[in-house]
Amino acid sequence: MPRKAKKAGKAPIVGIAMGSQSDWETMQHAAEILREFGIPYETSIVSAHRTPERLYAYATSAAERGLKVVIAGAGGAAHLPGMMASLTILPVLGVPVQSKSLDGLDSLLSIAQMPAGIPVATLAIGKAGATNAGLLAVAVLALSDKALAQKWRYFRREQTKAIAMKPKKVGARK
Repeated sequence: MPRKAKKAGKAPIVGIAMGSQSDWETMQHAAEILREFGIPYETSIVSAHRTPERLYAYATSAAERGLKVVIAGAGGAAHLPGMMASLTILPVLGVPVQSKSLDGLDSLLSIAQMPAGIPVATLAIGKAGATNAGLLAVAVLALSDKALAQKWRYFRREQTKAIAMKPKKVGARK
């Protein structure tokens, strides 16, 4: 069963699924974002190829267990996000995990090339993709949660404020 990360006794509303333990190095960045926003989540290793029964049970029960979004990350053939999307009505955010053989391009293409009718929101390869998956989950959940929407707006404002208007001059002559 999934490992739950509860906040103040709340049940998880986001599932973070990955194909193997090695994917956690990437997927932990999605978890960090969810923690920052106080969103309860669960984590689970669910391999599309090695644990198909576990995948089926996880995906088909996700909505009834209270999840609202699933973040699924996998490398190589990366079938997990697509298979997850085929088995649940929840939005699935796919994170391509960087692979050794093709540097994650194989993962990206596998997740992005879904047939019409089975959508997976595909993000960037690696840490940036996992971080953005966490942020996209926040944005989706903020649509129906006023308190979270306020946190989301604040985060976006602060992110904008942190960007300088002009570059710092490095090595300029006086």
